[in-house]
Amino acid sequence: MSMYNKKTIEDIDVSGKKVIARCDFNVPMKDGVITDDKRIVEALPTIKYLKEHGAAVILCSHLGRPKGEFNMKYTLAPVAAKLSELLGEEVIFANDVIGPDAKAKAAALKSGQVMLLENVRFHKEEEKNDPEFAKELASMAEIYVNDAFGTAHRAHATTAGIAAYLPAVCGFLIRKEITVMGGALENPKRPFVAILGGAKVSDKIGVINNLLEKVDMLIIGGGMAYTFFNAKGLSVGTSICEYDKADLARQILDKAKEKGVAMLLPVDNIIGREYKEDTTFMRIYSNAIPDGWMGLDIGEKTQELFSKSLIGAGTVVWNGPMGVSEWDNFAGGTRTVAKAVAESGAVSIIGGGDSAAAVEALGYADKMTHISTGGGASLEFLEGLDLPGIAALNDKD
Repeated sequence: MSMYNKKTIEDIDVSGKKVIARCDFNVPMKDGVITDDKRIVEALPTIKYLKEHGAAVILCSHLGRPKGEFNMKYTLAPVAAKLSELLGEEVIFANDVIGPDAKAKAAALKSGQVMLLENVRFHKEEEKNDPEFAKELASMAEIYVNDAFGTAHRAHATTAGIAAYLPAVCGFLIRKEITVMGGALENPKRPFVAILGGAKVSDKIGVINNLLEKVDMLIIGGGMAYTFFNAKGLSVGTSICEYDKADLARQILDKAKEKGVAMLLPVDNIIGREYKEDTTFMRIYSNAIPDGWMGLDIGEKTQELFSKSLIGAGTVVWNGPMGVSEWDNFAGGTRTVAKAVAESGAVSIIGGGDSAAAVEALGYADKMTHISTGGGASLEFLEGLDLPGIAALNDKD
């Protein structure tokens, strides 16, 4: 598939060229201070490669949702300062995006120097993918690099539109995402097991349907399990449940059977009286959830069943927590599954979002083959959709 065979920064000569690179510097901030610089650190290999190969590097990114206006609460100035610290030299900061300051600083930028444009979402044209805005950005450079996988599922000016005006290649982060995830979907080491959690089946229909064509086993946990329980005629108490998706859940169960995919649902649950961290809770079998109680995690028998199923797996893709994992009493399922994936010896791919956060919080990050940097983007990738930010890049010859 062409989507997995894109030119990278190693396939072109960047020496002496001005390169505009889209990164994902959408970092968490508190009172103007960056609280987690992981996304900035992850962009460094691409930035350093461009610098060391003689490019003049113009970086751009969004931060938060400034709604198309210059709102200094969302300035990228702290990111420029953090980048300067990490690179050990000054990263020049432009206080506009396509205005006089950006244009002058880009024109004066020398080989090996790095600059950062102000937040691209200060212009409403960015999210509208306005061609004139993309052309203005492109006019500052000779090559475009996309290394922002987290926004690759959005067709915005800096993630896709600009590729129409410049040679367009991906950086190392995007290359890793499409190589590892693309490889797992195209030619997985078997058995191939997918673990899906999270609250709603409706958010993951496309993913489930695509994975049922490819996997040997599908494990379902989290809130979405109760929609399947309901479809099978079991009582779910006050658990989160999409009652209107019963037919869909039945179709998925039938399709799994027809494709010979083993489909595992929880056999027991940790249930609580109310949706609260300190609610009264107990363990109960899946066919016996009483009225007035809600499922908040998978039970110990299920944790054991899911863990055992991962022994000897060749490839594991995991997206979505097994319970309300941010609350200690209901994090057991997610914790056990994280440990089982880490110890499985499989090629392990964690699809961004809550599962990535859980794996990092629990200290298993370095045991995983790949933790995706984009929640929404990795879901759409697993769904088999073309991501505009990747589709727009030049194919290898």
